[in-house]
Amino acid sequence: MDFKSLLAFLKNLELNNNKEWFDENRKTYEGLRKKWLDFTAESIGLIGNFDKDVAQIEPKSCIFRINRDVRFSKDKSPYKTNFGMSLSKGGKRDDFCGYYLHIQPGASFIAGGSYMPVPEKLAAIRQEIDYNAKAFVDIVSHKTFKTTFGKLSGESLKRPPKGYEADNPMIQFIKHKSFIAEYKLSDKDLVAPDFSNKMVEVFKTIAPLNEFLYQAMEG
Repeated sequence: MDFKSLLAFLKNLELNNNKEWFDENRKTYEGLRKKWLDFTAESIGLIGNFDKDVAQIEPKSCIFRINRDVRFSKDKSPYKTNFGMSLSKGGKRDDFCGYYLHIQPGASFIAGGSYMPVPEKLAAIRQEIDYNAKAFVDIVSHKTFKTTFGKLSGESLKRPPKGYEADNPMIQFIKHKSFIAEYKLSDKDLVAPDFSNKMVEVFKTIAPLNEFLYQAMEG
């Protein structure tokens, strides 16, 4: 993937977020989208080496349209100023958990886990954390996890959810509404020759968290 060209395109798009400019630069966008699709296919193959649920997904099901849905937004800018890929068992529409790469000048990141699971799956995750506390703590306190991500992130409740007491030893995790591991990327990181290897290593560190969450949601 030519990340240098992608970052330059996205920077220009942010400055010229209108149909006229986009139509003039559509061939550039289409070329970058094709490279992004190829990079997504390559990433699926690499992640599939350690997560079999990802190995067979279609690259097209994992990337996003450039057009924004502006129907309910005050911001009527027609185009997104980022590229993203979401790799999980059901592609980007999967409501389980997976691996995410977000490319945006000055705001890129790698992430994984489960973002705002639906109530029944959130309840299943909380129950699994409560029942299998040691397994979960072993994952999020592992040296590599802490070195890479610092700590588990994601929005949390201010009070314990129904059915859990404030003195529960796992309450700091049970209060989570999302269970995210996030690794921020600089523009320099993206254009480094070893970026793909770095990305795969970060995703590999996320894999045990995804496995735990997936098993919880499957029941």
